[in-house]
Amino acid sequence: MLDFNPRPSMTERINALVDAALIAEREATPPRTYLGASRLGHACERALQFEFAGAPKDEGSDFGGQTLRIFEIGHQLEDLAIRWLRAAGLDLYTRKGNRPDGEQFGFSVAGGRIRGHVDGIIAGAPAALGLRTPALWECKTMNAKNWRACVKDGVAVSKPVYAAQIAIYQAYMEPSVPGISSAPALFTAINKDTAELHHEQVAFDADLAQRMSDRAVRILQATDAGELLPRIAASRDFFECRFCAHAERCWGLAA
Repeated sequence: MLDFNPRPSMTERINALVDAALIAEREATPPRTYLGASRLGHACERALQFEFAGAPKDEGSDFGGQTLRIFEIGHQLEDLAIRWLRAAGLDLYTRKGNRPDGEQFGFSVAGGRIRGHVDGIIAGAPAALGLRTPALWECKTMNAKNWRACVKDGVAVSKPVYAAQIAIYQAYMEPSVPGISSAPALFTAINKDTAELHHEQVAFDADLAQRMSDRAVRILQATDAGELLPRIAASRDFFECRFCAHAERCWGLAA
């Protein structure tokens, strides 16, 4: 008897196994118990509060296997950028002692409830570059559209979340790396589609760092008091709300 039922292709079967393994790895990773500095620039404080409190995500909103593959490719590209910059003569430290097993540079404040881990610190560079050191180094990978916007408008305009991350890192790393807030950070953006590189110096924005620090404290205090911070929008149709992992919970609660 002929079987006309469609069967998954080899590609589909292998990819399903790969994605299942990645999802299992993610599920086995302990959740964060702190407010990550890399997220403080997010537009909605209530969304950040939900993340910090470990609120359950909406059904189907967690990262799937393909998204996890994209994240992992991004990490690998950052490792390549480190190698390329070092080959270009930058004295770039990504871990203490510059050992693969060394502790990552970062900071912890508010009893460990606000933390950040930086991509690297530039201790020296070829004189021709005119880079002041020590300088913070942050690296992001982007698709071609976002990369072009970053090149055109700069990180502060095109990616304010990244700009906020840089500012608060410069502020909170100053006690352990004196002078890091005085020198402009070096921001590297990698075009994932073309391997083009964009490098941008970002001067320390003390006002932005203070606003982000105040925001972090506000989130901690509101969460401790059981108070719900305001939504970013009055309608669930707002862009940030439509793609939020906690939209069902958020809009099911009182304003």
